[in-house]
Amino acid sequence: MTPVPEASQPHVREVSVADGIVLGGDALVLIAGPCVIESESHVVALGHAIADIARRAGVPYIFKASFDKANRTSSESFRGPGIDAGLAALAKVRREVGVPVLTDIHEPWQAAQAAEVADVLQIPAFLSRQTDLIVAAARTGKVVNLKKGQFLAPLDMRHVVRKVIIAGNDRVFVTERGFSFGYNNLVVDMRAFPMMRALGTPVVFDVTHSLQLPGGGNGVTAGLAEYIEPLASAGVAAGVDGVFLEVHEEPAKARSDAENALPLARLAPLLDRLMRINSIAKTPVAVAR
Repeated sequence: MTPVPEASQPHVREVSVADGIVLGGDALVLIAGPCVIESESHVVALGHAIADIARRAGVPYIFKASFDKANRTSSESFRGPGIDAGLAALAKVRREVGVPVLTDIHEPWQAAQAAEVADVLQIPAFLSRQTDLIVAAARTGKVVNLKKGQFLAPLDMRHVVRKVIIAGNDRVFVTERGFSFGYNNLVVDMRAFPMMRALGTPVVFDVTHSLQLPGGGNGVTAGLAEYIEPLASAGVAAGVDGVFLEVHEEPAKARSDAENALPLARLAPLLDRLMRINSIAKTPVAVAR
């Protein structure tokens, strides 16, 4: 029997975020940073640290952080510095660290203002059915990251992606962050990644949010950070285009999502592992006929 190339994979649109950072190709892209902007000095310092680790690992890097966490479990939880101070901090990261930045928006009016700074506008998972918000993000012309709602099946995202494209923007990718299993738990179905890539859009795996235990911490979100490495490895083996990680130098002191953040010290060995897995996952396999 003669080996022949494997069946052609579905065509996935490449989405360029910045020079040398393209989702949908062979490279594995890292999206990482703290859950929320704690201070300007903190995000700049953490951005430098993550960028240095990513550079040494040969991984294209996008910094992420929220200026406002509007969906916190408790009204007493820290939400962030707000849009003005938050965007100023992200602009400093972009300028001084020299990497593109991603942040989420919660209301349509925030899109244009955030687009003045951010390279990627993110639609939170709980808002993935909000048409006006999605269209406002799309019309800025920026790359749009659509978080898959915890209540949506993978193929339901075709309608969400279509909203962005109909608005005149094909620079869009989808991020998986787990499905609500109930009783403060989320579950990730590895079939979701090839299913959503079959829609023709790059797919990113939000590993750390998938390990949340939403509302499971008596007024705060609990989490299972000890499973970051195996879950990330499985997602990359399934062929994702990027991984999304909340990273903090001292997760216990993080002001949001402390229990599911990756300690900075664990990032370098994890990236080394993921790069090796990605090289295998993205290599075509010959089959015999």
